[in-house]
Amino acid sequence: MQQSGIEITKDLTIPKLFVSQCKKYGRNKVAMREKEFGIWIPFTWQDYYDNVKYLCLGMVSLGLKKGDKVAMIGDNRPEGLWAEMAAMCAGGIGVWLFQDCMMDEVKYIIDHSDTTFFVGETQEEVDKALAIKDSCPKLKWIIWDDPKGMRNYKQDFLMSIKKVQEKGKELDKKQPDLFEKLVSQGHGDDICLLFYTSGTTSLPKGALLSHWNMLTMGHNLMSVDPCYDTDDFVSYLPFAWIGEQMMSISCGLQIGYTLNFPEEPGTARENIREIGPHVMFAPPRLYEGMTRQVQVKYIDSTWIKKKAYEFATWVGYRVANLSFEGKKVSPGMRILNWIAYLVMQKKLKDHLGMSRLRHCYTGGAAMGPDHFRFFHALGVNLKQIYGQTEIAGISIVHRDGGVKFDTVGTPIPETEVRITDEGEIITRSPSVFQGYYKNDEATAKTLVNGWLYSGDRGFIDEDGHLVVFDRSKDVMTLRDGRPFSPQYLETRLKFSPYIQEAWVVGDKRDYVTAVMCIDYSVVGKWADERKINYTSYQELSQKPQVYDLVQKQIEEANRDLPEVARIHKFVNLYKAFDADDEELTRTSKLRRAFVENRYKDILAALYSNNEMVHMDTTITYEDGREQRIKTDLAIRKVKG
Repeated sequence: MQQSGIEITKDLTIPKLFVSQCKKYGRNKVAMREKEFGIWIPFTWQDYYDNVKYLCLGMVSLGLKKGDKVAMIGDNRPEGLWAEMAAMCAGGIGVWLFQDCMMDEVKYIIDHSDTTFFVGETQEEVDKALAIKDSCPKLKWIIWDDPKGMRNYKQDFLMSIKKVQEKGKELDKKQPDLFEKLVSQGHGDDICLLFYTSGTTSLPKGALLSHWNMLTMGHNLMSVDPCYDTDDFVSYLPFAWIGEQMMSISCGLQIGYTLNFPEEPGTARENIREIGPHVMFAPPRLYEGMTRQVQVKYIDSTWIKKKAYEFATWVGYRVANLSFEGKKVSPGMRILNWIAYLVMQKKLKDHLGMSRLRHCYTGGAAMGPDHFRFFHALGVNLKQIYGQTEIAGISIVHRDGGVKFDTVGTPIPETEVRITDEGEIITRSPSVFQGYYKNDEATAKTLVNGWLYSGDRGFIDEDGHLVVFDRSKDVMTLRDGRPFSPQYLETRLKFSPYIQEAWVVGDKRDYVTAVMCIDYSVVGKWADERKINYTSYQELSQKPQVYDLVQKQIEEANRDLPEVARIHKFVNLYKAFDADDEELTRTSKLRRAFVENRYKDILAALYSNNEMVHMDTTITYEDGREQRIKTDLAIRKVKG
């Protein structure tokens, strides 16, 4: 098995590949860049090697042993990747946490994973580790990166990354061959990452992934969509998400393309535009945000710009639909598409940072057909992928020229996909994980004779494409007995710039209802233009004019649906769904069982004759503060 001259064997590990690539490129090529204080700071492959080597040896001098867990939390930055690679080089296992994890989430993962080393970026992450240290007996060392605010922290088990690297340099002088010796001892079947799943219905489970799992997945994806060492990739999604590991480590290390780290999470879109990446991977929420951004700009544009946009999108949709249907584009339409590109598409793609994109992927959740068509109408080669943490990220992808917006594509090489008699999607490949950490029962249910049971329902169409219906547990049964995916309707609703989140309910009920979350900034601007006064999200969401606006979006989504699947009633929630309130996972998936229990009073009102529901509840902020909310929410029937 070879990719870019690299043979993927059971003897190869991520650290061995890392050392090989560092020696190949040395000081002649930039491995990564980080934007700091407005300047892009480059790090060559030699810089990458030196930082990892001394950090690894420093951890070893502090007692890190093969199989020990090293937890990491912080923004995407070179130091985070150095820590992960250093842990692997010592034979350790990386454990990433989402930076916005609440204290109880941090405690659960650190304790459950038996973490011995904790690497945090700032004082905030150090404080989280200090708060849970006494409850996590295996945790020995807390390492920090950013010195801001750390002056008065004097605990013996606290140490800066620079200090750890100094210890590594001292050890290297005594044992100059130790680093390469540690790297050479690794094997492809060794565990390299312990990845905690998002946990939509229960506590997160720790998936054990080997070097072989990660490298074979990256190799097989790159054999479908080759990348080059001259390419740029922007690393801005959390490293705690398998999709980011897939692109930065599994693929990035094999290809040798340059990783670019934004200055802050909030500047990611601006930094993407500056870099103009050649390959991009993101969950649907990012593309939904981009779509909303374009729609809002259209609303605010002058008459002439609106007409230019309408012409270009009309042409773009016509060309995209012909492509989806496998039909040829006529010469006349090609000319119109070229004009549309010059008039609008070129500038808009540049504005979104997509001007150089060759491969553009979305995955992690379902993307609605409206969003998919939108980007293809813009001339972006957006492709759906399908996979999960337990298969190192990906098993299915669209091929160039074979994109079908209602499917997720066909299997990558060495991957088999079948549908069980119950309609569940199962997969087998070299990338299937080794099992769940300390959870043999869950492993036995998920991993059967080498087949990974996904928990998703779907089917394979006449072209061999996989169609993912929904999570098996989320599929609704409508009143006439037919199955229906609530996620499909939710994604259609979120195509509206005014809707941030939607929760569709109707399983075994007389009719379908929805709980809607408005986009506060977009609807707020819309209200300001109409001189509608409001002081908060809560107040704005309950304005009759806003209910009219939301109802219009629902009626649009209802239009193409059978009567039994249409939304009959809805309510505007007084807030947006939030991961800090446990309503969403850290990857922005709706935790349906949780919200159904939390908002049971709203559901009861939606299926009664009430026109109002009283709410008395508590919301949690990211810093742990709580606020009590008492309000009345209107129940609205949808016309038609």
